[in-house]
Amino acid sequence: MEQSRLSKKERHELILSEVRRSASIRVSRLALRLGVAGETIRRDLVELGDAGLLNRTYGGATISLVTSEPVIAERSQTMIEERARIGRGAAGLVEKGHIVMIDGGSTTYEVARSLSQVKRELTIITNSIGVASVAGANPSFRVILCPGTYDSREASVVGEDTVEFVRRYNADIAIIGASSLSADGPSDTISGAAAVKRAMISRALSTALVVTNDKFGRNSLERICALGALSDIVTDREPQPALRAVIEAAGTELHVCSGD
Repeated sequence: MEQSRLSKKERHELILSEVRRSASIRVSRLALRLGVAGETIRRDLVELGDAGLLNRTYGGATISLVTSEPVIAERSQTMIEERARIGRGAAGLVEKGHIVMIDGGSTTYEVARSLSQVKRELTIITNSIGVASVAGANPSFRVILCPGTYDSREASVVGEDTVEFVRRYNADIAIIGASSLSADGPSDTISGAAAVKRAMISRALSTALVVTNDKFGRNSLERICALGALSDIVTDREPQPALRAVIEAAGTELHVCSGD
């Protein structure tokens, strides 16, 4: 495909790929690389900036500010009750005998903790050391821990080996977390984690996203999937009306586990 014939979507993907690799980009450089006018690139940067995917600067753009979050040990000490409610709510989606894929994260850990207390005879496939540990405490569970490159920030493994391993299995449900949730779908600050989540989604009959309300209306570095790829979203508070509307339009069931 000639670069001058790239669609807007393809240009946006290339722009985001470049800003992830270089941290900052220049309009002139992008225009030359993509074979389009500088004004076209400027319009693209405006759209990507409005979507929260990058920050526009004079003559170019930098990576979005929502590019990182506290390590899992720190996150687990915040919104403790909210995560616990979400964990109990998501556990209710799992039936006896299910094969469950659970990715790494402070909220998915709470799901595993709830499952270990109330469910029996499950097979848990996970890339998270914490999830494997808490699930393994239940003697009726079969726990399968993925191989891969250890990420100490998330206490999980990621990488090509992890993704290929996940793709060997079938699951009844995948339970995943995310750094952000917007009308564009869930997204994550860590590309390796996003790849594992997508692999789990592709191998499961249904997918539940567990996410606290502070993630609403934001975009992080890498989009995980469209809202329509999610069977359920389990959260602790009602999202904004506009976000709720697009969730419902996508056919995704919303479960609000409030403290009321």
